[in-house]
Amino acid sequence: MTASTPVTAGTLAVPGARLYYELRGRGPLVAVVGAPMHSEPFAPLAEQLAADHTVLTTDPRGHFGSVLDDPESDSTPDLRAGDLARLLRHVGGGPAAVFGSSGGAMTALALLQSDPELVHTVIAHEPPVSELLPDRAEQRAQRADIIATYLSGDNLGAVRKFLASAGLTMPEEVFQHMFGGDRSPAQLAAEDYFYRHELGSTGSWSPDLDALRAERGRLVIGIGDESAGQFCDRTSRALAAALDLEPTLFPGDHGGFMGDSAAFADRVRTVLAAR
Repeated sequence: MTASTPVTAGTLAVPGARLYYELRGRGPLVAVVGAPMHSEPFAPLAEQLAADHTVLTTDPRGHFGSVLDDPESDSTPDLRAGDLARLLRHVGGGPAAVFGSSGGAMTALALLQSDPELVHTVIAHEPPVSELLPDRAEQRAQRADIIATYLSGDNLGAVRKFLASAGLTMPEEVFQHMFGGDRSPAQLAAEDYFYRHELGSTGSWSPDLDALRAERGRLVIGIGDESAGQFCDRTSRALAAALDLEPTLFPGDHGGFMGDSAAFADRVRTVLAAR
């Protein structure tokens, strides 16, 4: 697939927000979701999957095209799951496969708990379910410190602490380009919303293990094959163990879908074909 794949954009009014979404391709419906990641960084993966799927991507509430009625309202996995449920019903073609990564994996897990009839498969790729870790109190303190650092005006310090807590590294020049250079008003607004209204409520979310056990036949816990030692490798393995599921490996690390999107899409297809 190429970037010339036709994209149909739309908006949907939901309680408290108006959601921006995109559809591309033809075939069985698969939703690709993140949080705070919006639709644009998922476009290469969506283009690959659109060869044989209808792919739904969206900006999560409070980010980029998905505007809130109250900009000071928080975003939680349960709220985002409600948004996704409404989007799936709106576009039709379900039950759908849902691929959620990071905070989007939390959204996907919450959707599986609340509206399992809307999905046939949920791929939860590296969900940061820190409440399942034995050191969850330390994780809460780290999150509080990251948020306090941001609120003090030290946005680069907050990003450095966030990346360190996740076990993610990058060259300094890449860091400065991504977080220290000139950024658009939309990027700055999304960053501000994440630290003020999303990081705390997403990081403190705890899955309903009984509800997920009841739907474990629909659930895949994805982990990057290069994620060993990273925070979300730990959390994903903790969730898989709690549900007596074997984790499924995907190419790359936490952002593997942004690396070799073709290989990542092939892995998604293989997983879905086996369900």
